[in-house]
Amino acid sequence: MFLKAGALSLALLLASRLLGLLRESAQAAAFGTSGLADVVVLMLTLPDWLAGVLAAGALGYVLLPAWSAQTPGQVVATQRKVAVGLIGGGVLLALMLVLLRGPALDWLAGGLPAPMRPAAAGALVWSAVALPAALLAGLWTTRLQHERDFTGMYSANLVVNAVVIAAILWAAMRPGNAVPWLGAGLLAAMFLRLGWLHWRTPRDISADESAEPGAAPPLPLPQIWLWAVLSAGLPLALPFVARSIASQAGEGALATFNYAWKLVELPLILAIQLIATLAFPGIAKALAAGDAAATTRAVRTAISLAWALACAAAAALLVGAPAIAQLLFGWGRMEPQALGRVAHWGGLGAWSLLPQALIAVALTVLAARGRMRVAVAAYALALALLLAYGVWGGSDGARLMVLLNVLLGGVAAAVIAGLGSQARAWVPWRSMAISLACLLAIAALALPSVLGQPANPWAGLLLAGLGGLLVVGATWWGSGDMRSALTR
Repeated sequence: MFLKAGALSLALLLASRLLGLLRESAQAAAFGTSGLADVVVLMLTLPDWLAGVLAAGALGYVLLPAWSAQTPGQVVATQRKVAVGLIGGGVLLALMLVLLRGPALDWLAGGLPAPMRPAAAGALVWSAVALPAALLAGLWTTRLQHERDFTGMYSANLVVNAVVIAAILWAAMRPGNAVPWLGAGLLAAMFLRLGWLHWRTPRDISADESAEPGAAPPLPLPQIWLWAVLSAGLPLALPFVARSIASQAGEGALATFNYAWKLVELPLILAIQLIATLAFPGIAKALAAGDAAATTRAVRTAISLAWALACAAAAALLVGAPAIAQLLFGWGRMEPQALGRVAHWGGLGAWSLLPQALIAVALTVLAARGRMRVAVAAYALALALLLAYGVWGGSDGARLMVLLNVLLGGVAAAVIAGLGSQARAWVPWRSMAISLACLLAIAALALPSVLGQPANPWAGLLLAGLGGLLVVGATWWGSGDMRSALTR
């Protein structure tokens, strides 16, 4: 039964991500990399990004451990108390965003031409109105996670993306009124998601004293919430801030950077972070039991698999970024020159998958040990350096991708060092060396295809797949850690 449920959840997660890519493809086809495309990307992503940084991840870090020790009635009472705070905070933040939409636009999309700013200001109003619903959705999604209703969690994303895609297609036929139509579609998607989450949330409360009104236990201390927000929000802030800095380069730069990062984000979420999530229970159990051998085995296999998949995905992007970009974004109003930049920037960003693979696994160990401060400090320093680069005047998308690679490499070094003296035994050096050597060889052969679009996109896709399989196959053949990871 657990295998069936896990397979269904994985299928729904994959479907939600693929539908999210279809949403990005629809945006590219409808608006290309115009100023209107910048406005649309900003409006549709801002509410969920703010909710993710300020609440969604932090709610999981704080509430899931607390709920595990509470009765059903206490869980409901705590949820209601947190909901009131989220709605109140969301309304206040929305009002601030509306009142300060001028300065917010200067920072979030500073390269917009003057004629587009009124439309962009209106878009920020729609995003602000959607923000409280996005925050509340984060809480209700955490409740479903507590109930282990992963089907309900991932299906909610399907609802949002389906409605937004329909709104994009409708607005594309009415470019003069695109922002109001998309704003209405965004609100419809947010409230339909809330309706879905509410329907999936159990409402039966055990008939005991804990179910009485006012029986909610005290919420965790403010400093716990602060560390949770920083731990969950800073990793999300880094690429978003880079996108905002890139927007200063002029019209269309925000949308171009957004599409390029999507090429990196899909393997990051579907492969690398998924491996880290699946490895977390085994690592936590081994650490809790004090079993050094089991901990070493669990961490080594997780790093070996995550690193190999990161190298495979990077190889696929280095070989096939132009073909993949053509398949996903080369439709409708997307211009060839802009598509070439998407492929080039995405190929550069592919290298960030390597440090992010190490970060993903190392964070599971640090989280299981309750030592997230080193990760927070590393991400905070990386964010400060990125902001300093923006203040200094850097806005070129390609250079920002390279800078992200360097900053994430620094974060990876910090979190690996934070593991302590055991890190030497936990890191599968041989397996990682094989994967990296294959990637470097493929990168040397693939350099011309990264800088120019191949004549046959399908040939590029085939070569990308072969490059990724070569990395995984070579690592499996030469590494016992990789074979152990794939047999578990």
